[in-house]
Amino acid sequence: MKVRTRLRELLAGDQIVVAPGAHDALTARIIAKTGFPVVYMTGYGQSASHLGYPDVGLMTQTEMATRAANFVDLLIPEGVGVFADGDTGFGNAINVMRTMRMYERAGVAAIQLEDQVAPKKCGHMTGRQVVPAEEMVGKIKAAVAAREDSEMVIVARTDARTVHGIDEAIRRGKLYAEAGADVLFIESPESVEEMRLIVSSFDKPCLANMVEGGRTPLLTAQELQEIGFRIVIFPTASTYATCKAMFSLMNGLKAQGGTAGLMQDMVTFEEFNNLIGLTQIRSLEATYVK
Repeated sequence: MKVRTRLRELLAGDQIVVAPGAHDALTARIIAKTGFPVVYMTGYGQSASHLGYPDVGLMTQTEMATRAANFVDLLIPEGVGVFADGDTGFGNAINVMRTMRMYERAGVAAIQLEDQVAPKKCGHMTGRQVVPAEEMVGKIKAAVAAREDSEMVIVARTDARTVHGIDEAIRRGKLYAEAGADVLFIESPESVEEMRLIVSSFDKPCLANMVEGGRTPLLTAQELQEIGFRIVIFPTASTYATCKAMFSLMNGLKAQGGTAGLMQDMVTFEEFNNLIGLTQIRSLEATYVK
Protein backbone atom coordinates (compact mmCIF):
# COMPACT_ATOMS: atom_id res chain seq x y z
CA MET A 1 0.00 0.00 0.00
CA LYS A 2 1.25 3.48 -0.88
CA VAL A 3 2.19 5.58 2.14
CA ARG A 4 -0.18 8.30 0.93
CA THR A 5 -3.10 5.86 0.83
CA ARG A 6 -2.12 4.53 4.24
CA LEU A 7 -2.05 8.04 5.72
CA ARG A 8 -5.53 8.75 4.39
CA GLU A 9 -6.78 5.50 5.89
CA LEU A 10 -5.19 6.36 9.22
CA LEU A 11 -6.81 9.80 9.20
CA ALA A 12 -10.18 8.14 8.61
CA GLY A 13 -9.61 5.51 11.32
CA ASP A 14 -10.45 5.27 14.99
CA GLN A 15 -7.05 6.20 16.43
CA ILE A 16 -5.36 9.58 16.30
CA VAL A 17 -2.29 9.68 14.06
CA VAL A 18 0.85 10.57 16.03
CA ALA A 19 3.57 12.13 13.87
CA PRO A 20 6.73 12.98 15.84
CA GLY A 21 8.86 15.74 14.40
CA ALA A 22 12.29 14.98 12.98
CA HIS A 23 14.92 17.68 12.62
CA ASP A 24 17.17 15.44 10.52
CA ALA A 25 17.19 12.10 8.70
CA LEU A 26 18.84 10.19 11.56
CA THR A 27 16.02 11.26 13.88
CA ALA A 28 13.51 10.24 11.21
CA ARG A 29 15.07 6.77 11.09
CA ILE A 30 14.81 6.42 14.88
CA ILE A 31 11.15 7.49 14.79
CA ALA A 32 10.44 4.85 12.14
CA LYS A 33 12.32 2.18 14.10
CA THR A 34 10.20 2.87 17.17
CA GLY A 35 7.02 2.14 15.24
CA PHE A 36 5.41 5.46 14.30
CA PRO A 37 3.61 5.35 10.92
CA VAL A 38 4.29 8.99 10.00
CA VAL A 39 7.23 11.34 10.51
CA TYR A 40 6.72 15.09 10.51
CA MET A 41 9.55 16.92 8.73
CA THR A 42 9.55 20.05 10.86
CA GLY A 43 10.71 23.27 9.27
CA TYR A 44 11.64 24.53 12.74
CA GLY A 45 14.03 21.61 13.11
CA GLN A 46 15.36 21.76 9.55
CA SER A 47 16.39 25.36 10.03
CA ALA A 48 18.07 24.51 13.34
CA SER A 49 19.90 21.41 12.11
CA HIS A 50 20.76 22.52 8.58
CA LEU A 51 21.53 26.21 9.18
CA GLY A 52 21.85 26.56 12.94
CA TYR A 53 19.38 29.44 12.75
CA PRO A 54 15.80 29.96 14.01
CA ASP A 55 12.68 29.21 12.00
CA VAL A 56 12.24 32.65 10.42
CA GLY A 57 11.94 31.78 6.73
CA LEU A 58 15.61 31.27 5.94
CA MET A 59 15.27 27.74 4.52
CA THR A 60 14.70 27.84 0.77
CA GLN A 61 12.29 25.85 -1.37
CA THR A 62 15.03 23.68 -2.85
CA GLU A 63 16.69 23.05 0.52
CA MET A 64 13.41 21.88 2.03
CA ALA A 65 12.50 19.76 -0.99
CA THR A 66 15.91 18.10 -0.93
CA ARG A 67 15.62 17.27 2.74
CA ALA A 68 12.11 15.92 2.14
CA ALA A 69 13.46 13.66 -0.61
CA ASN A 70 16.17 12.39 1.75
CA PHE A 71 13.54 11.59 4.38
CA VAL A 72 11.40 9.74 1.84
CA ASP A 73 14.34 7.77 0.45
CA LEU A 74 15.10 6.60 3.97
CA LEU A 75 11.56 5.89 5.15
CA ILE A 76 9.70 4.46 2.14
CA PRO A 77 11.37 1.04 2.59
CA GLU A 78 10.05 1.13 6.18
CA GLY A 79 6.51 1.89 4.95
CA VAL A 80 6.56 5.16 6.90
CA GLY A 81 5.03 8.31 5.44
CA VAL A 82 6.66 11.74 5.44
CA PHE A 83 4.50 14.74 6.35
CA ALA A 84 6.58 17.70 5.21
CA ASP A 85 6.40 21.34 6.22
CA GLY A 86 5.99 23.47 3.09
CA ASP A 87 6.04 26.82 4.92
CA THR A 88 4.15 29.47 2.91
CA GLY A 89 4.75 27.64 -0.36
CA PHE A 90 7.80 29.88 -0.84
CA GLY A 91 5.98 32.65 -2.67
CA ASN A 92 2.65 33.29 -4.34
CA ALA A 93 0.18 30.75 -5.75
CA ILE A 94 2.42 30.03 -8.74
CA ASN A 95 5.34 29.29 -6.42
CA VAL A 96 3.00 27.00 -4.47
CA MET A 97 2.35 24.99 -7.63
CA ARG A 98 6.06 24.41 -8.12
CA THR A 99 6.46 23.55 -4.43
CA MET A 100 3.67 20.99 -4.76
CA ARG A 101 5.33 19.38 -7.77
CA MET A 102 8.70 19.26 -6.02
CA TYR A 103 7.31 17.78 -2.80
CA GLU A 104 5.09 15.32 -4.65
CA ARG A 105 7.96 14.08 -6.81
CA ALA A 106 10.06 13.79 -3.65
CA GLY A 107 7.43 11.29 -2.46
CA VAL A 108 5.99 12.99 0.60
CA ALA A 109 2.63 11.74 1.85
CA ALA A 110 1.44 15.15 3.03
CA ILE A 111 2.42 18.79 2.70
CA GLN A 112 1.63 21.64 5.09
CA LEU A 113 1.00 25.14 3.70
CA GLU A 114 0.40 28.18 5.89
CA ASP A 115 -1.06 31.66 5.51
CA GLN A 116 1.72 33.71 7.07
CA VAL A 117 3.29 36.75 5.48
CA ALA A 118 6.79 35.93 4.23
CA PRO A 119 9.29 35.65 5.74
CA LYS A 120 7.36 33.30 8.01
CA LYS A 121 8.08 32.50 11.65
CA CYS A 122 7.58 29.54 13.94
CA GLY A 123 3.89 29.22 14.79
CA HIS A 124 4.39 29.87 18.49
CA MET A 125 6.56 32.96 18.11
CA THR A 126 5.11 36.44 18.45
CA GLY A 127 5.25 38.91 15.61
CA ARG A 128 3.56 36.72 13.01
CA GLN A 129 1.33 38.29 10.38
CA VAL A 130 -1.05 36.62 7.94
CA VAL A 131 -1.88 37.27 4.31
CA PRO A 132 -5.48 38.04 3.29
CA ALA A 133 -7.63 34.93 3.45
CA GLU A 134 -8.42 35.22 -0.25
CA GLU A 135 -4.72 35.01 -1.10
CA MET A 136 -4.38 31.78 0.86
CA VAL A 137 -7.53 30.38 -0.77
CA GLY A 138 -5.84 30.94 -4.12
CA LYS A 139 -2.74 29.13 -2.90
CA ILE A 140 -4.72 26.11 -1.78
CA LYS A 141 -6.63 25.97 -5.06
CA ALA A 142 -3.30 26.18 -6.89
CA ALA A 143 -1.91 23.34 -4.77
CA VAL A 144 -4.92 21.17 -5.58
CA ALA A 145 -4.57 21.95 -9.29
CA ALA A 146 -0.85 21.12 -9.27
CA ARG A 147 -1.30 17.83 -7.39
CA GLU A 148 -0.88 14.83 -9.68
CA ASP A 149 -1.67 12.14 -7.11
CA SER A 150 -5.04 12.78 -5.49
CA GLU A 151 -3.94 10.67 -2.50
CA MET A 152 -1.35 13.26 -1.45
CA VAL A 153 -2.69 15.08 1.61
CA ILE A 154 -2.83 18.89 1.66
CA VAL A 155 -2.78 20.38 5.16
CA ALA A 156 -3.83 24.03 5.39
CA ARG A 157 -2.58 25.99 8.39
CA THR A 158 -3.72 29.38 9.58
CA ASP A 159 -1.75 31.51 12.03
CA ALA A 160 -4.62 33.98 12.46
CA ARG A 161 -5.45 32.99 16.06
CA THR A 162 -2.62 34.93 17.69
CA VAL A 163 -3.15 38.20 15.84
CA HIS A 164 -6.87 38.15 14.94
CA GLY A 165 -8.51 35.78 17.42
CA ILE A 166 -10.03 32.31 17.32
CA ASP A 167 -13.17 33.29 15.37
CA GLU A 168 -11.13 34.64 12.46
CA ALA A 169 -8.91 31.56 12.54
CA ILE A 170 -11.94 29.28 12.27
CA ARG A 171 -13.45 31.43 9.51
CA ARG A 172 -10.24 31.05 7.54
CA GLY A 173 -10.15 27.31 8.21
CA LYS A 174 -13.61 26.97 6.66
CA LEU A 175 -12.53 28.90 3.58
CA TYR A 176 -9.45 26.72 3.23
CA ALA A 177 -11.53 23.55 3.57
CA GLU A 178 -13.83 24.78 0.80
CA ALA A 179 -10.78 25.50 -1.37
CA GLY A 180 -9.74 21.84 -1.17
CA ALA A 181 -7.57 21.34 1.92
CA ASP A 182 -7.77 17.78 3.27
CA VAL A 183 -6.73 18.60 6.86
CA LEU A 184 -7.19 21.82 8.86
CA PHE A 185 -4.43 23.13 11.11
CA ILE A 186 -5.53 26.02 13.32
CA GLU A 187 -2.23 27.06 14.84
CA SER A 188 -1.66 27.98 18.50
CA PRO A 189 -5.06 27.84 20.20
CA GLU A 190 -4.60 28.99 23.79
CA SER A 191 -7.00 26.81 25.78
CA VAL A 192 -8.68 23.42 25.76
CA GLU A 193 -11.97 25.23 25.16
CA GLU A 194 -10.58 26.74 21.96
CA MET A 195 -9.29 23.33 20.91
CA ARG A 196 -12.77 21.85 21.35
CA LEU A 197 -14.27 24.72 19.37
CA ILE A 198 -11.84 24.10 16.52
CA VAL A 199 -12.69 20.42 16.19
CA SER A 200 -16.45 21.05 16.39
CA SER A 201 -16.26 23.64 13.61
CA PHE A 202 -15.12 21.33 10.81
CA ASP A 203 -16.19 18.12 9.12
CA LYS A 204 -12.64 17.47 7.95
CA PRO A 205 -9.75 16.12 10.05
CA CYS A 206 -8.09 18.64 12.35
CA LEU A 207 -4.45 18.69 13.41
CA ALA A 208 -3.08 19.52 16.87
CA ASN A 209 0.40 20.97 17.28
CA MET A 210 2.15 20.17 20.57
CA VAL A 211 5.07 22.54 21.13
CA GLU A 212 6.81 22.22 24.47
CA GLY A 213 6.72 25.67 26.08
CA GLY A 214 4.42 27.00 23.35
CA ARG A 215 1.07 28.80 23.45
CA THR A 216 -1.15 25.69 23.33
CA PRO A 217 -1.86 23.37 26.30
CA LEU A 218 0.41 20.33 26.07
CA LEU A 219 -1.88 17.29 25.99
CA THR A 220 -1.37 13.59 25.34
CA ALA A 221 -2.42 11.92 22.11
CA GLN A 222 -5.25 10.19 23.98
CA GLU A 223 -6.54 13.49 25.37
CA LEU A 224 -6.40 15.05 21.91
CA GLN A 225 -8.25 12.09 20.43
CA GLU A 226 -10.99 12.50 23.02
CA ILE A 227 -11.35 16.15 22.00
CA GLY A 228 -11.67 15.01 18.39
CA PHE A 229 -8.33 15.73 16.71
CA ARG A 230 -7.33 13.22 14.03
CA ILE A 231 -3.59 13.90 13.87
CA VAL A 232 -1.02 15.38 16.24
CA ILE A 233 2.52 16.55 15.57
CA PHE A 234 5.29 16.99 18.15
CA PRO A 235 7.60 19.15 16.01
CA THR A 236 10.13 20.43 18.54
CA ALA A 237 10.72 17.60 21.01
CA SER A 238 13.53 15.87 19.10
CA THR A 239 15.34 19.16 18.54
CA TYR A 240 15.15 20.14 22.21
CA ALA A 241 16.15 16.69 23.47
CA THR A 242 19.11 16.54 21.08
CA CYS A 243 20.23 20.02 22.12
CA LYS A 244 20.17 19.10 25.82
CA ALA A 245 22.02 15.80 25.21
CA MET A 246 24.73 17.59 23.21
CA PHE A 247 25.25 20.20 25.92
CA SER A 248 25.56 17.39 28.47
CA LEU A 249 28.08 15.56 26.30
CA MET A 250 30.22 18.59 25.53
CA ASN A 251 30.22 19.86 29.10
CA GLY A 252 31.26 16.37 30.23
CA LEU A 253 34.01 16.20 27.62
CA LYS A 254 35.29 19.63 28.62
CA ALA A 255 35.30 18.69 32.30
CA GLN A 256 36.76 15.19 31.95
CA GLY A 257 39.02 15.65 28.95
CA GLY A 258 37.63 12.50 27.31
CA THR A 259 34.50 10.44 26.72
CA ALA A 260 35.26 7.17 28.55
CA GLY A 261 33.20 8.27 31.53
CA LEU A 262 30.28 9.37 29.37
CA MET A 263 29.63 6.21 27.39
CA GLN A 264 26.70 5.13 29.57
CA ASP A 265 24.70 7.88 27.87
CA MET A 266 25.58 6.70 24.34
CA VAL A 267 24.57 3.86 22.08
CA THR A 268 27.46 1.55 21.23
CA PHE A 269 29.48 1.54 18.01
CA GLU A 270 27.76 -1.70 16.96
CA GLU A 271 24.27 -0.50 17.90
CA PHE A 272 24.69 2.68 15.91
CA ASN A 273 26.03 0.92 12.82
CA ASN A 274 23.07 -1.45 12.95
CA LEU A 275 20.66 1.45 13.31
CA ILE A 276 21.92 3.28 10.25
CA GLY A 277 21.87 0.18 8.05
CA LEU A 278 25.51 -0.82 7.76
CA THR A 279 24.60 -4.52 7.63
CA GLN A 280 22.36 -3.93 4.62
CA ILE A 281 25.06 -1.90 2.88
CA ARG A 282 27.61 -4.68 3.44
CA SER A 283 25.15 -7.18 1.96
CA LEU A 284 24.63 -5.01 -1.12
CA GLU A 285 28.39 -4.59 -1.51
CA ALA A 286 28.84 -8.35 -1.44
CA THR A 287 26.21 -8.73 -4.14
CA TYR A 288 27.05 -5.89 -6.51
CA VAL A 289 30.55 -4.53 -5.86
CA LYS A 290 33.02 -6.70 -7.79
